[in-house]
Amino acid sequence: MEMLILTFTIFVLAIFVGVEIINKVPPTLHTPLMSGTNAISGIVVVGAIISSGGGEQATGLSTFLGVLAIVLACINIFGGFMVTDRMLNMFKKKSK
Repeated sequence: MEMLILTFTIFVLAIFVGVEIINKVPPTLHTPLMSGTNAISGIVVVGAIISSGGGEQATGLSTFLGVLAIVLACINIFGGFMVTDRMLNMFKKKSK
């Protein structure tokens, strides 16, 4: 039980630190950072595919969590590309 409380406390603190860091990022750095997080999400997808693929120690919970990680990472990647595309369209010259 102690380990669960410690893990949950670290998780909540990581959320607060992440929100503070994200709020301090200037808009000019948003697109490069989004590209970096898309690359990290790609790595998460590969790891989730490996973990949900089965194997000797596969359980129903590990398969479910792996599939959930795949879905959430793919949503993150798709949303990141959409936001990056919208930001890059802001810099295109308008044709008359």
